[in-house]
Amino acid sequence: MKILNEYLKFHCKTHRAYVHITPQVEEIVDRSGVKEGMVLVSAMHITAGVYVNDNESGLIEDIDQWLEHLAPFRKNYKHHETGEDNGDSHLKALLIHHEVIVPITAGKLDVGTWQRIFYAEFDGQRDKRVIVKVMGE
Repeated sequence: MKILNEYLKFHCKTHRAYVHITPQVEEIVDRSGVKEGMVLVSAMHITAGVYVNDNESGLIEDIDQWLEHLAPFRKNYKHHETGEDNGDSHLKALLIHHEVIVPITAGKLDVGTWQRIFYAEFDGQRDKRVIVKVMGE
């Protein structure tokens, strides 16, 4: 079995951001030489996530508004009693989840017509990482 680990680094200039990372993941899969297997894409932070959906700007805005509705920024989260002010960022990350697994078939990501991979940042303006782990034959 072949295994390749690579890391994507992010430093988003905004508090929240949605970054299309399918091309970077495709390049890593190609470098791995894996023809049949899977790729794990996982945010290595508790205020960020990775998800699969359509790369359409209106939908991305809808996702952002939905997350803000479900986990709005507010000052009275218990987490803020620890000196932090990012309680909503943790909750948004739980809703998106921190990782996805995508199949690899014939050396390519085996995704649906509109499926794309995104990094979701909910507490930006600092360095973050995503691990891309390709596994297979």
